[in-house]
Amino acid sequence: MLPDKDRPGAQVGGGGGRESSEDPSVSLFREYLRIRTVHPEPNYEAALQFLDRIALELGLPMKRVEVHPGRVVAIMTWEGTEPKLKSVLLNSHTDVVPVFQEHWKHDAFSAVKEEDGNIYGRGTQDMKCVTIQYIEAIRRLKSRGTRLGRTMHLMFVPDEEVGGHKGMETFITHPEFQKLNIGFALDEGLANPTEAFTVFYGERNPWWITVKCTGSPGHGSRFVENTAAEKMRKIINLFLDFREKEKTRLDTSECFTLGDVTTINMTMVQGGVAYNVIPPEMDVSFDLRIPPTVDLQEFEAQIKEWCAAAGDGVTYEFAQKHMNQSMTSTAESNPWWRAFSSACGTMNMTLKKEIFPAATDSRFIRAVGIPAIGFSPMNRTPILLHDHNEFLNERVFLHGIDIYQCLLPALASVPALPEEA
Repeated sequence: MLPDKDRPGAQVGGGGGRESSEDPSVSLFREYLRIRTVHPEPNYEAALQFLDRIALELGLPMKRVEVHPGRVVAIMTWEGTEPKLKSVLLNSHTDVVPVFQEHWKHDAFSAVKEEDGNIYGRGTQDMKCVTIQYIEAIRRLKSRGTRLGRTMHLMFVPDEEVGGHKGMETFITHPEFQKLNIGFALDEGLANPTEAFTVFYGERNPWWITVKCTGSPGHGSRFVENTAAEKMRKIINLFLDFREKEKTRLDTSECFTLGDVTTINMTMVQGGVAYNVIPPEMDVSFDLRIPPTVDLQEFEAQIKEWCAAAGDGVTYEFAQKHMNQSMTSTAESNPWWRAFSSACGTMNMTLKKEIFPAATDSRFIRAVGIPAIGFSPMNRTPILLHDHNEFLNERVFLHGIDIYQCLLPALASVPALPEEA
């Protein structure tokens, strides 16, 4: 999969142009990486203008739908020969997470390509690569005169990296979303350092919770009883003891992946006004990711027990609490999965099925009853999303276009389902 380091004519550096030896798809990918759709102030308009240009090149209509002031969902549509059948959605998000430039070997938005073909930039894995791979696969198919049966929509959404509230989570309730008549969706996945390709059929539910501990205030020179800090210590111990048990389950099981266990991480602590004042209230916040196999009502009951055990005046509230546990069937009886896995089989791809450990827009898609698969065709690649020096090798990137060029016609050829007859 990796390129020869001495391949003649390989372009290096972060310049805006390209040598004739560079594949135009790679040049387009690098151009997209240079658009600073980075939080907290993503330049979405530049990305939309980029996509407008591509839609014109492909001869595909593109619609803009503003779902929140300054937040636009763009939809590019390739109409199929059987437009009355449910469509296939190719979803991607345009935003990327912030960078700490001092930890990067190259400017994170210069899209430098080194001699070995590694392209560095924020979004190379998450998920500007997939956006361009969708586009270039369709460009190739159209250039060969291919016509697909089912209509295919390419959707580009904002704000996925900040919770989705101004992107997909809002758009799924919009009338324009209903008009798309989606039957199946592809969304992002993760890289895999092995030969296998990871496929995600479900996601853990993210819960962001703050536990408020109230207690007796007083002077810092005294042994005040029933303080907020004592209760907070008990809460922290209870949460992190559970964390350790889940970590042990993951470490000792040959069958579990990260998506099969619950992670708990303490992320914020607040409280206090001065060194010598015992505060009446202290708060501690946790990030929880809960597999769809866990009974969520029972789990919240456990949290209530922990708060009661910590003492009186201990309460909790959620900043985020996702309860949908929908999973996409990977049984051969599912025609969408059968089309996906069969196409991968013709390419001799090894698939590794998992629960996604974090959160993507797929959770909102599944929540409205649409089966979705998380898939980024990046094998033999270290997982570097949100990390320093995020990169993707150009040969891996180009092979991903080949994969989608085979996958998309297979998905668009799924015969009419019983409910479509």
